[in-house]
Amino acid sequence: MFIVQINFEYPNITPAMAASLNTGERAKPFLDVQGLLWKIWLNTEGGPKVGGLYCFDSRANAEAYLAGPIVARIKASPEIANLTAQIYAVTENPSRVTRAPVPFPVLAAE
Repeated sequence: MFIVQINFEYPNITPAMAASLNTGERAKPFLDVQGLLWKIWLNTEGGPKVGGLYCFDSRANAEAYLAGPIVARIKASPEIANLTAQIYAVTENPSRVTRAPVPFPVLAAE
């Protein structure tokens, strides 16, 4: 499992405008992203900072997403500033203990 964390800012958008962007329709394209198991949408209350946590089944699919059309559109948008993106490998054992929402196989000792 691999987590992609993306953060960016909408420096010229009001909180009301940002809230109007958060629709189910906006989320639907992510249903077709290869290897994406889930996405959590993030925002700072009343602020321009937003982000997402994406769980992928493989590093290759995480890298392909970062190089793909959705992220390219975000990077090209004149409304976006300060974009950062990082891929993290999930550390399974402690994540299981803390009930992380990732599908790990059951350990033999359990």
